[in-house]
Amino acid sequence: MKSMTGYGRATAELAGFSLTVVVSSVNRKTLDLTVKMPEEWDSLEPHVGELVRKFASRGKVHVDLELTGGKTAMQATWDEAAASEALDRVAAFAARKGVPFQPTPELLWQVANAQRRETERPAAEGAQAVVTATLTTALRSFSAMRAKEGEALMVDFIKRSELLHRQVDVVVGRAAQVPANYREQLMKRLRDAGLELDLNDERVLREIALFADRCDVTEEITRLRSHFEQFGTLLKADGEIGRKAEFLLQEIGREVNTIGSKANDLTIARAVIELKNELERVREQMANVE
Repeated sequence: MKSMTGYGRATAELAGFSLTVVVSSVNRKTLDLTVKMPEEWDSLEPHVGELVRKFASRGKVHVDLELTGGKTAMQATWDEAAASEALDRVAAFAARKGVPFQPTPELLWQVANAQRRETERPAAEGAQAVVTATLTTALRSFSAMRAKEGEALMVDFIKRSELLHRQVDVVVGRAAQVPANYREQLMKRLRDAGLELDLNDERVLREIALFADRCDVTEEITRLRSHFEQFGTLLKADGEIGRKAEFLLQEIGREVNTIGSKANDLTIARAVIELKNELERVREQMANVE
């Protein structure tokens, strides 16, 4: 099991530049990939996407490839010949106008800065091997964090599954008593109303039988236990499980709602409320699972 929350970072040297790759993600129903990289490397985006899909199938994943210049690259940005030529033109212009010209450090700085040129960045073809290796390292770190987060989620799911099972046991234990309790309540209401009917009266038996049929949750319990078993097996499965688990939780919720509407009993109603509360917590956590 993997969480959809992850972070990975890796760095490398590339032709005098420093390459930093950061991969991060949050939960999303599908894989939503965004990539930020130097314009010169736009042709590498499909390759980056292919690498990411080997490590993630769901989540909003952002990949940031940042290229920064080191000391050598900064020195290479000065175009001394162009700066000298520009300064000579300024001196010639001043002479033609009869203006005394005495270069100052501030003027030299301004002219030199005006003539700076961007250091040529590595082309996509030449950078692809280093980008691939660095991105792969970042993705492995990213995947390891998602796996660790997934382990924590697994522990939480196991605990909550145990709570769900206990509440279902409460429902099962109480369900068998509901018809008998109803029979006693029915006879009490009849006596209070001054109607002395025998317990074996056909009308009483028919009413009790109809009630027992309406409040019978045997089928719902059977399906519920089957869903729980499938959910437990799914938690131990490899690969993407989030969508399947969300479907199972939806089915579990449907059975719980049916039990709540059919069982006319306070104890069962309380158990149903606890089941719904725990299911909601499981759903919230499952939204983070890949």
